[in-house]
Amino acid sequence: MSGRLASSVYYTRFERARIIGARALQISMGAPTLLLTESGAVDPIEIATFEYQSGSIPLSVQRFGHALN
Repeated sequence: MSGRLASSVYYTRFERARIIGARALQISMGAPTLLLTESGAVDPIEIATFEYQSGSIPLSVQRFGHALN
């Protein structure tokens, strides 16, 4: 399988931080939000965290087998 592994449902804290940070950067640069926030949040990190918790961020993590050894 050439060292590639499918990403699991569970992310490490580092992967989670990277996903939320990347999405927050996209939002701060003007990307449309994927969900409407009830609280009217304007902070990109809060919006990205809300999107992450709801499972609507279209980002994935590609893990390689040699990194897990």
